[in-house]
Amino acid sequence: QVQLVESGGGLAQPGGSLRLSCAASGFTFRRYAMAWYRQAPGKECEFVASVTSAGGTTNYADSVKGRFTISKDNAQNTVYLQMNSLKPEDTAVYYCKLGSEYRGSRCSGVGYWGQGTQVTVSS
Repeated sequence: QVQLVESGGGLAQPGGSLRLSCAASGFTFRRYAMAWYRQAPGKECEFVASVTSAGGTTNYADSVKGRFTISKDNAQNTVYLQMNSLKPEDTAVYYCKLGSEYRGSRCSGVGYWGQGTQVTVSS
């Protein structure tokens, strides 16, 4: 079965950095695009970043462009999200998702999702 397990969340100071990891199993990882989404309390699920199956093309939400980097290691079946210059508004639960497209209002709905990892940015 498809399994996605996020890790690396935690507390960071504004301007700090965190690196999230998503370990994948149960499918042919190299054939699929992957994405990160996030959801803050009271807000809709928000696209953060995506990467194509081979890892050659990335896309980012405007709010994180220049600060976050998504990467995909097909040899390790892992997708990463390097988050730099963190802001309080980055505080959310971050979810790894199989595939880059999603239209739901809440993360962890239809499709294959990880369990989420909490990121809190606060001084």
